[in-house]
Formats: sequence, C-alpha cells, structure tokens
Amino acid sequence: MTQAPYTEHPFAQYVRILGRGKRSGRSLTEEEAYGAMKMILSDEVEDAQIGAFLLLIRVREETTEELVGFTRATREYTANTLPKINADIDWPSYAGKHKQLNWYILAALALADFGVPVFMHGANEHTPNRLYSDTVLYELGITPCKSTEAAQASLAKNNFAYMELKEFCSPLDRLIAMRPILGVRSPIHTLVRLANPSNSPHLLTSIFHPSYRASHQEAARQLGYKNMAVFKGEGGEVERKPDARCLVQAVQNNSLYDQEWESLMGARASNEADFKIDKLRRVWRGTEKSHYGEAAIISTLAVVVLLMNKASSQQESLALATRVWEGRNTLRI
Repeated sequence: MTQAPYTEHPFAQYVRILGRGKRSGRSLTEEEAYGAMKMILSDEVEDAQIGAFLLLIRVREETTEELVGFTRATREYTANTLPKINADIDWPSYAGKHKQLNWYILAALALADFGVPVFMHGANEHTPNRLYSDTVLYELGITPCKSTEAAQASLAKNNFAYMELKEFCSPLDRLIAMRPILGVRSPIHTLVRLANPSNSPHLLTSIFHPSYRASHQEAARQLGYKNMAVFKGEGGEVERKPDARCLVQAVQNNSLYDQEWESLMGARASNEADFKIDKLRRVWRGTEKSHYGEAAIISTLAVVVLLMNKASSQQESLALATRVWEGRNTLRI
C-alpha cells in the first residue's frame, strides 16, 4: 500500500518561525504577520495552530512589525464589514474595570454632547469579575449597534455609537473569547485597540503594561495614523488615572511626541466602594459628587481635546475639558 505524501498545512510556516527555539526562532516580519492574520481572518487556520501561534507571540511579546502587519490585515477585513461611519474619534474598550467604575464612558458621552462624534467598540466578558462597556451602556439606556446603518444613525442623532467586536470582526471576537481557554491575554487584545475600524481621524488607545506604549505609538505612525494617543489607562481602559502622573505618547499631525501629565489629586485613591453602575448616572446628573470620578473624566477629556488640537497647552486643555464636562446634557442618561 502506497502512503499518501505528507502535506504541511500552509499556516505551519508561521508557527515554525516563532517556535523553532531560543536560537533559531524569531519574530515575524511585517509581511509574514500580515499573511498570517489574513489566513486567521479567512478561517483557514486550525484551532491548535491558533493557540500555539498566539502563545508563542505572547511569550516573545509582539513587535511593532507584527502589530503593523496584523493591523493592516484587520483593517482590510473591517473596511468591508464596517464602511466609514463619520466619527471623529475611535475609542476601543476591551479591558473592563474591577477597581474603579467606567468613568471613561461619561467622558465619551460628554464629548458627544460637545458635538464630537465618538465611535466606541469592545468585547464583553472575556475576563471574569470585570465590568465591560456594553453592560454599563445597556444599564444606562444605550443599546449597542448591530449594524453599520444603526451606528451611522446613532452617530447622526446622538454623536455616539457603540458596537461589539463580533458585529464587525467575528473572527477576532472568537479569539478574544479564548482568554479563559488560553489562561492569558493574547496579542489580539493589542491588535483590536489599534485597528481603528471606524477609520476616524483620531484614535485613542490604552495599555496596561507600560512597555507596550512605545510600540503602539510607532505602529500607529507606520500605519499612517495622523492623530493617535496611547497611555497606561486605569485597568487598561482609555481612562487617565487622576491620582498619578501619566505619560502620553502620541502621533499628532504625523509627528511623534511624548508628554508627561501631572496628577490632579494629592494622594492615591482607594478602590471604588460603591461599585454600582447607577452611581455613574447619579454623577452624570449631578445628584452625587465623586472627586475621583470627575477628576478621571476631566483628565481623560484633557488628553483628547489636546490631541484634537482644540487646545494648545495642558492648562488650556484642562480648562476646556472642565467646560465640556460641565456643559453635558444631564438628561442624556
């Protein structure tokens, strides 16, 4: 009996490049990363290969070249599933919160009331005991959009739209959902922050580990993003910690810049004791005060308005951010 010739799976080359060992293995080039992600998004890869691939990159830590290649492939995919929807800011939200409430949502809604269209996107419940954006928004009476048309209509009416990743890039949503299976976060959590699926002129991203900040910044430059800011956000979300200094690394008008922001509070804050979504509504409506929460909102807004060239200095941006917050429509939620 003649044995059939051995045929290697096309994706095996990428696993082999990463996994050869300490001396022979290496990271992917940009084009290799692009090719690998194209295959993943086209559902041409076995689950065992995906698991090996993601964990090998996780151990090596994704390079700027890999991030650029992955993002290029993802942007090609989302260009078909999410045509341009006329937002000014792309706001990824994939970390969830477990120490402080989701104050960044109030910052985004205040920007919307100020006339700035904001497109927020995220995924839900891939890490236990964290409060995610879609859960918060639903409780505040804001329904996630299920289609491009719904997002366009929501932006036109309210200057705000939220979509779950599964609605415009289900292959990546499936990979993020593998977090409990793999036991660790994967490079996909970084990729979705850089994808800018709304193709907005301003992109906000956040990191949890400071070492990723510079790679986000450089990847954004290589991807041709004209205006992007990344910083270590509270819990990994796009939310400044008002009780700590914050280094923002950005691309602005195609140029790189780093800017240090001072703390707005005299001491580090304790974890939120009243971890209830309704507190966000009460603070929004002005029926309750939160020194930490409002400082988080204003300090986050300050980074955004400076990135958008609506202010020329940190002092001006903080003053404008305060006006944006104070001018919100308190009956929105």
